[in-house]
Amino acid sequence: MACYIAVDLGGTQIRAARYGADQVRQARTSLPTLAEKGVEGVLARIERAVREVWPSDGRVAAIGMAAPGPLDSRRGVVHFAPNLPGWEDVPLRDWLQETFGVPAFVGNDANLAALGEHRFGAGRGVNDLVYLTISTGIGGGVILDGRLFEGGGGLGGEVGHITVEAEGPPCLCGSRGCLEAVASGPAIARAVRAAIAAGRSSSLVDRVGGDLSRITAREVSEAARDGDDLAREALRRAGFYIGVALVSLMYLLNPALFVIGGSVAKAGDLLFGPIHETVEDRAPEVYRRGVSIRPAALGDDVGLLGALALACDGVGE
Repeated sequence: MACYIAVDLGGTQIRAARYGADQVRQARTSLPTLAEKGVEGVLARIERAVREVWPSDGRVAAIGMAAPGPLDSRRGVVHFAPNLPGWEDVPLRDWLQETFGVPAFVGNDANLAALGEHRFGAGRGVNDLVYLTISTGIGGGVILDGRLFEGGGGLGGEVGHITVEAEGPPCLCGSRGCLEAVASGPAIARAVRAAIAAGRSSSLVDRVGGDLSRITAREVSEAARDGDDLAREALRRAGFYIGVALVSLMYLLNPALFVIGGSVAKAGDLLFGPIHETVEDRAPEVYRRGVSIRPAALGDDVGLLGALALACDGVGE
C-alpha cells in the first residue's frame, strides 16, 4: 500500500519521515536547514531529506509539509519566513509536486502542530481546542468542531499576537504588547537581564559567568527550579500573561481544551501554576467549567505528525 511523507521545515532543522497507510512511522531523518544558503539551497536540503525516507517501491500517496511563516495553505505559498532569508512568496506546494510527482499539501507549522496534537496527542477525542507553543516565539492553532480553523485568508489562529498589554513592548510583528512580546522565551530572558542590570540579585549571574547575554529561557527555568526568586518571578509573569490570553480565547471560542507546548513549557508547574491561577481569577466559572489546560504530548514530532494528518486529509484517507 502507498505511504505518506511528512516534512517539518524549521529555521535550523529539516525533519522528514515516512508513515505507512496505518500511520505508523517507518523511517525518519533530519538535516540542518542551512538557511543562509537561500531559497534554492533550502529546497535542495528538503529534497535530500525526502529522498532519504522515500520508499524503495516509490509508492507515495501524498506529501504533507509544515512550514514557518505566514502562508497561503490553499495554494501552498509561503508569504515570508523570518528565519529563512529570501523566502518571499515561495510556491512550495507546486515545487513539491513538480519535484516528486505526487500530491502535496503545505500548512503553517503552528497550525499543523495543533492538528497533530488533536489527531495523535493531548487533544485526541476533543473537538474544540486551542494549541499554543511557547518557544522562541509564540505560535498557535485552533481546532473547531474537529477541523483546523485558518480564517478567510488562511492566516487565522495567530494566538501569539493577541494583545495582552496595550502599551507593552514592541513585537516583531509590528504591534505592541503581543503575548509573544511578553511571554516568549526571549521575552522572559530579556526581562531577567533588564532586572539584573537594574540591580536585582540572581544566581543567574554566576550561571553565565557574568555574561548576561548568555541568559536564555532555559537558564531561567533551571534557576527557577533551584529556587532563584528573580527567575521564578519571570516565569510567573509569563504565566500570568498566557493566562490572560487564555481567558480572552475562552470568551471568544469556548474551547474544551488548551494544549501548551514548546521549550518554555518544559518549566512545568513554574509556568502552568500561574496560568491556572490567572484563569481561575479572571474567567467566570461558567467559562471554566469543563475546560482543561494540558501540556503537549508529541514533543519534537508534533510538526511531522501534523503534516501527516494534513497529507491524509488532503487525499481523503
